Order: sequence, then structure tokens, then C-alpha cells
Amino acid sequence: MISRQQEEALFEAARQLTDPAARQAFLDAACAGQPTLRQQLDSLLAAENEADSFFQRAETAPRQLAHRLGTEGVPPDSENGGEADASMVGLGGHIGPYKLLQKIGEGGCGVVFMAEQEKPIRRRVALKIIKLGMDTKNVMARFNAERQALAMMDHLNIARVFDAGATDTGRPYFVMELVRGTRLTAYCDQNNLDTQQRLELFIQICQAIQHAHQKGVIHRDIKPSNILVTMHDGVPVPKVIDFGIAKAIEGRLTDQTLFTGYEQLIGTPAYMSPEQAEMSGLDVDTRSDIYSLGVLLYELLTGRPPFDPKELVKSGLDEMRRTLREKEPQRPSDVLTTLHGTELTTTAAHRHAEPPKLISLLKGDLDWMVMKALEKDRTRRYETANGLAADIRRYLSNEPVAARPPSRLYRLGKLVRRNQVVFLAGAAVAVTLVVGMTATTWMLLQERAARQRAVAAERSEFELRQQAELREKITQLTLLISQERFLEADELASHVTLTKATLEGAAALRSLGEWHALDGRWQQAEERFTQLLGVDGFDGWDVATLDYLECGPCFIELHDPAGYERFRRAAIARYAGTTCPAADRILKISLLLPADAEILTSLEPMAATTLRTVDDNENRVPPDHFRAAWQCVSLALLEYRRGHFELAANWCRRCLAYQEVVAPRAATARIILAMADWKLGHKAAAREELANARAGVAAPFKEGLVRGSPPNGFWFDWVFARILEREAEGVVPDAPAH
Repeated sequence: MISRQQEEALFEAARQLTDPAARQAFLDAACAGQPTLRQQLDSLLAAENEADSFFQRAETAPRQLAHRLGTEGVPPDSENGGEADASMVGLGGHIGPYKLLQKIGEGGCGVVFMAEQEKPIRRRVALKIIKLGMDTKNVMARFNAERQALAMMDHLNIARVFDAGATDTGRPYFVMELVRGTRLTAYCDQNNLDTQQRLELFIQICQAIQHAHQKGVIHRDIKPSNILVTMHDGVPVPKVIDFGIAKAIEGRLTDQTLFTGYEQLIGTPAYMSPEQAEMSGLDVDTRSDIYSLGVLLYELLTGRPPFDPKELVKSGLDEMRRTLREKEPQRPSDVLTTLHGTELTTTAAHRHAEPPKLISLLKGDLDWMVMKALEKDRTRRYETANGLAADIRRYLSNEPVAARPPSRLYRLGKLVRRNQVVFLAGAAVAVTLVVGMTATTWMLLQERAARQRAVAAERSEFELRQQAELREKITQLTLLISQERFLEADELASHVTLTKATLEGAAALRSLGEWHALDGRWQQAEERFTQLLGVDGFDGWDVATLDYLECGPCFIELHDPAGYERFRRAAIARYAGTTCPAADRILKISLLLPADAEILTSLEPMAATTLRTVDDNENRVPPDHFRAAWQCVSLALLEYRRGHFELAANWCRRCLAYQEVVAPRAATARIILAMADWKLGHKAAAREELANARAGVAAPFKEGLVRGSPPNGFWFDWVFARILEREAEGVVPDAPAH
């Protein structure tokens, strides 16, 4: 007996198929052996057609209809549960604390509106209302389970998810950062980006997905419509949207949720991994996103996904699942050879290349990389999104890629292309030498080369064995942490020596360091964070600079000024000469304690970078007040250390003027302002500012530190404020405590 919810889902799936033949084929397959169900669905579809006619007639009297509905002449949309909710509210109306401004898009699972959040802060956001067929209670439960991880994500290429709730009619909705941009594939084609430009955009997307995976978040629905390209200072920046929403509205795809999930399934089957299509209860992990990235790369290179979405839907659910699980897609270069006439010419023109050159470009490395990402067996795909990005970088640098079987001829070809002048000169010398060689000399060289190869092979075998053992320990370490067996993981970490950069090892050390710090075990926390700084070389600047913010306070809490001095000089040296977007973080962590003239001079390039980016962040559309306010704190501390107390006070006031308040950031600004005011002779104001800051700093330590999030501040932000508070108590005497 099919449930009412399943019946509704089948109806929604059928009505999405506008082609009568496709709809008929779908109903035949879905209702096989169930004539009563088929009759009921036919009746519902016929009734819907009559409803459409009714609303078309109603459009001739919009004012009368608007009066009856209490809207501005907007009739309810019978085809879209999410839009019906919005129509009943009306543009200008409210859903929760959000005022609807305009409809900006519609996808497979919902309708998106631009809305204005009115409290606790005023900002423009994107509000997505989910369509019919969703269990609101379970959707909200799954979203709340990921809320903490989503809050931890802070990446230039990821649109943040702020909130979730339910409308008055019970529809789930999600609130996200408003991104004004064009879907990835459309942007690339409209601007005729060549293959290299497309790959450079794709690398940024991989970095964003890697950042999310490190925070424990899997996207599950990577596709072109979920990646928008926006312009920052004339530079295209891809933004991944809908993070965490796919898991919330889908949950685990099993046979029990087959019917309720079908509406969402038919929207994006071409980008779905084989394990998602399997619906066997197998847990979906980060490698599912790697597959979807492979599909996206395939489409960027060829203009179409590996499997035609329309053909997948027409084939029926079972055949679609079989195709995704078993059928191997054509290589990208082979797909282009099957195109004819204007289709191939148009595809090549959009990639700024002639058809033969484009086909030749895809053959070889790009074919290998795409097919590795699209492996049916997920254990054979790239292990991480950074791994895929690294292979693309190697391709762009004419280095051997990991996806291709490394034959000697292949490696030699790569070496020759990178060093053509050297090899041409070497070839001429070699010809001269060969002419003068004797057979005896040749045999001697062969014997010597054989000995060298034998020694190298033995050394290589030893190194490979060591690397395999180390990878096994890192995997075990990651597993223990995922099971929250931190004590065992920490014991294992104390016996693991990491000498090379590793993403997985860095993530494990980061988790252990935070675990110690939250319990006040500063010695152990410092040891783990110091290990982390030696192996986080594969992490982007957004993650690596946060590692310094976590490590620095440990030395102060241990009363180890010499250790802190070594630490901050190493931090400055690592980022010297760069234009790191997070220069303000290195600026701030290097000034936890007073600094000498040498340190202050070495920080001047980072101060200049920070000054430029403050105004850049405020002038963005929409402005990034969150980053700008933190940068004001760093500049205030710098000016205070320089002895420029008036400038320090001005930067503090500028930080406190932002409406988007982060508690530890505000407390830190007040503490610096108190010290600057005291130095300027404003003693009453200094005492008042310090007293206000004390009240805020005391609470989190009394309740027990927690990891935190960007909107509320992380644990190390509070420790940073407490360190400066202790310094301020020596500068501003007799400040009353609140």
C-alpha cells in the first residue's frame, strides 16, 4: 500500500515532465501492477490542468483577485509549494525575520527570493523555500546536526548558510549569503574562456570543497547551478552555494525514501555519484563530491556532462541508476570527436580554440584526470579535492600528473616541454659525444647506470614502505578523532613523526590541539599546534593563518615569552613578501606582547596589505563588514604598539561602529581603546571601557570555553582578549569591575 506522501511525490515528479510521452512512460513504470494508483495520479494531473485554466481566467481581473487574496495582484502558484508560500505572504511581507523583496530563481527543490534580514543585523540575504514533499521536522533536524560545522566554514569561495526555519504553512526554508553572479558554465561560455582559464576557476572550486570537507561538511549536490561566478575588483570569483542543504532535504537515499526523494533525484541525476544512485544505505562520504567535481570538470571541458540529463530521466529510475552505477562514460576528447558541424564549432569557439586543437588538448592528461575523478569505485578516485586541484596545477605547469600511468616516455616528454632550450642544447652535445664514443665506454656507462638504478630502487622501496606506514597511522589517527576517542588519538600522535605537508595529518593535529586548549592543557596544546604549523603547507591561507591564531596564545598562557618570540618571528617569516588576504591575522598574532623596532618594521608590508583590504572589503557588493571589523582590531593593536595612541583609538571606534557585532572582537577593541585613552589622558573613559570589556571576557571562561564559530567568535579570540585584558589592568589602574 503506497503512502499519501509517496503518492504526492510521484505526482510532483510526473508534473515536472512536460513531454506527454515522457510523462506516460514514467507513469507506466512507477504504477506497474497498481491500477488504482495510476487512476488516482491521472485524476490529479487532469485536475491540475483545470486549475491552470482557472488561474489563467483569473488573470483578467487582477485587482479583484488581489483584494480577495490580500496580495498585490500576485495569484498563488499551484505548481510550486515554495512560491505559493511566498505569494500568500506577498513581496514586502515577512517570513520569520526576513522581508521578501523579489524572486531571483527557481531550482529542482525550491524557489529562491532576495530578502532583507531586519534583526539582529540588517543585511540582504538569499532565502530558499523548499517545495512540496519534504518532511519539515526531519529537514530541520538534519540541518541542525550540521549547523556547527557550517558555521565553522569561512572561505572566499563558499557562500555562507546563516539560518533555517519553517514557514507558517510548514515549508522548510534556508537563509544564505546573497551572491550576485552567473552560473559557472554560463559565465565560461558567455566570456569564451579558454581551457586554462576554466581550469583556474575550477581549482578555486576544489579548494572551497576541500575547506568544507576539512570542516566535516559534504555538499552532495555539486552542479553548475550551485556555483555562481561573481566579480571582485574585476576578477571572477566562483562561489559554491547550498552547502549543507542537500543533506538536510535528502537525508540518506534508501529504498524507503525512493519515492519521496524522486522529485529531487530527477533534477540533477547527471551529477550524482554511483553510490548516491545505488540507494543501498552505503554512507555517502567526501569522495561523492569528488565524483560530482569530475562531472563538473567534464562539462567545463566539453560543454556537456558525461550522461545526457534528459536521456537519464526518460530512461526511468531503474535504468538511470544502472547507468550511473555500471556504464562507463566516454573520454572527454572522444565526446568531441562525435560532435558534428556547428555543434563542434560552437563548443570550440566558447573555449577560444579551433576544433582540432581543442580535441588534441583534451587527449592525454585531461582525459586521465577527468576519468580518475569519475571512477565508479570510489576507492580509485582522487582521495581529496586538493588532490584533484594539485593534479590540475601539475598539468598547467607541464609536470607529470598523478592520474596518468607514469611511463618513462611520458615523464621524459613532460621534462622536455618544460626545458626545451636546455634539451636542444643537450641534444647537440649528446650527438657529438655519441660520435666519439667507443663500445667499451658505452658498456661501462651502462654498468654504472645499472648499479645506480639498483641503489635508487632499494632506497625508493624503503621510502615507500615508510610512507605507507605513516599513511596507515594518519588514517588510524583520523578514525579515532572521528569517534571522539581523543585520548587514544593523542597518544598515537605523540609517536607519529610528520616531516612533510599532509592535509589529513594537519586536520588531525588541529583537532587535538583544540581539544587540549578547550580544557586548558596549554603545554599539550602548544605541542600539537607547533606540530601542525610544520605540516599545514597544503592548506590555503584561510586555514593556515587560523592555525597561527590558535598556536600563539598557548605560549602566553604558558608564560613562555621566549617561545612566543620564536613563534612570531617564524610567522612573520612565513608570510613575508606575500600579499596574503589574511595579513591582518599575522599582524594581530605577532603583537600579543609588546614588540621591538625590528618586529614592527618587519610587519610594515602586512600593515600596508591590511590597510588596502579594509576599504576593499567595505566597497564590495555586498560589503564584507565582518572581515573589515577584524582588520580594524589588528590595525588598532599595531598603532598602539607603535605608540600612535590617537590612531589606535580611532581604529577601535571604527571597529565598534559596525552593526554586525562579534562579542570577543568588540571586547578586544574596547580593551585596546581603554589603554589608548589612558595614554592620551582620558582616564575616566579608559576606566569605563575596560570595565565594559571585563564583563564580556569573564563569562565564556566561567561557563567553559567552546570551539565557537565566526559569528560568535572562536575560543582563541576569547583567549586573545583575556591576554590583552591582563596587560590593560597594568596600564589602567582602579578600573571598576562590572
